[in-house]
Amino acid sequence: MPEIIPINQHTWRIEDDGVRFFLLEGQQKALLIDSGMNTPNAGAIARTLTALPLNLLNTHADPDHTAGNEAFGTFYMSPAEWENYHEIHHKNGTLLPVRDGDRIDLGGRELVIIDLPGHTPGSIAVLDVAARVLIGGDAIQDSHIFMFGARRNMARYIESLTALWHLHREKFDTVYPSHGTFPLPPSQIPRLIAGAGDIVSGKCVGKHIRFMAQDLIYYDVGCAGFLCDPTFLRE
Repeated sequence: MPEIIPINQHTWRIEDDGVRFFLLEGQQKALLIDSGMNTPNAGAIARTLTALPLNLLNTHADPDHTAGNEAFGTFYMSPAEWENYHEIHHKNGTLLPVRDGDRIDLGGRELVIIDLPGHTPGSIAVLDVAARVLIGGDAIQDSHIFMFGARRNMARYIESLTALWHLHREKFDTVYPSHGTFPLPPSQIPRLIAGAGDIVSGKCVGKHIRFMAQDLIYYDVGCAGFLCDPTFLRE
């Protein structure tokens, strides 16, 4: 069973067996950010917490973030993530495209979309402007970051986090990650940039592991771990 934990009077985190998603409430609307891994009833869970009109936004299309999507006819997502979503959900649902700089107003609570491609092509973060909180999806965490499989790109990941740090670091004081420790300080971002750079440069040496029926290389960069395809440094 998912665990519902209030963050404040109008914000909740829902812990779902190693992944978390969020419900944000404004004065006029509510937004579910991701829909979990084992929660096809994510929408019903959210509606026990708010009576306001409810929308869904996905930080990306990985299956541990989209279990409850099919209960929603429409959802916000980066159009760069649509191909990934098609492969998982067989084209069910209607995408409402969001892009870098787009704003979603919940009524007295403004959210800003920030593109963070790399973990997936259409990964995004959500800046809760007044609260000074960044909801970072999978890109910013201290657990295991998946960088194996189609369309993962370490170079773009480093570029994305670097741009985030240079352009937006004065706008938030706290990061809400989808995995691992909750919450995180913004200082986790430059640590991840440095760690990913050490992998690319060869400074960090990984170890071969078997994970999810695949042969991978696990890189422990101190602040997090990266799971990568064995060939990615040669591509």
